[in-house]
Amino acid sequence: MKKKIFNKFDKHAINELPRVLFPGRIVTILTPGETEKAVNYLLDSDILGFDTETRPVFRRGKQNKVSLLQVCNREICFLFRLNRTGLTPAIIRLLEDTRVTKIGLSWHDDLLGLHKLGDFEAGSFVELQNLAPKIGIEDKSLQKIYANLFHQKISKSQRLTNWEADVLKDSQKLYAATDAWTCIQIYDELQRLISTREYELEKVTELVPEEKTIVTETHTEEYIQNGKL
Repeated sequence: MKKKIFNKFDKHAINELPRVLFPGRIVTILTPGETEKAVNYLLDSDILGFDTETRPVFRRGKQNKVSLLQVCNREICFLFRLNRTGLTPAIIRLLEDTRVTKIGLSWHDDLLGLHKLGDFEAGSFVELQNLAPKIGIEDKSLQKIYANLFHQKISKSQRLTNWEADVLKDSQKLYAATDAWTCIQIYDELQRLISTREYELEKVTELVPEEKTIVTETHTEEYIQNGKL
């Protein structure tokens, strides 16, 4: 049976979905010395999910530096507290790596923030916003893409919390880890659907807020051969 996906997922429907949480172990990195061991472990992985967090500002014209870099493999997530460690040589080695598959979403924006902490040449990263359109998904947010593929909700309740606090709350840690880990989940599922074509795309055209038109496309071999995808 083919998976049903939408070109655009209804943001109001997300609130009704069950919440997804990172199921693995979370390790917080607080000192420059700890970054070396963490990076060595991560670079032995086959795939890594990346994200960053920045303390929010509520005044125009002010912007804080990146506070947290979260990096997950399939089992464990390391939270690098960059406001304490800085961009150490080990973290730069991780960011410059070209061997391990590294996944992010809107990663260009994250890199801009990280470059304000130090100079480095970014290695190879897969941008999910470039991959999702290959199966017709037009949404750009992590929350919408994940809801579309898995019918689960990534909670954003911790996004505007203080990421420079002396001690991060467990809810903040879990939020940060979930964001990075779900990048891997999305990548795996997108790759599967791209290779198998086992999906049915429903195109939702928004006419007015109360009304939508849905057009269903089933990806058959003939459809692919006609070059319409």
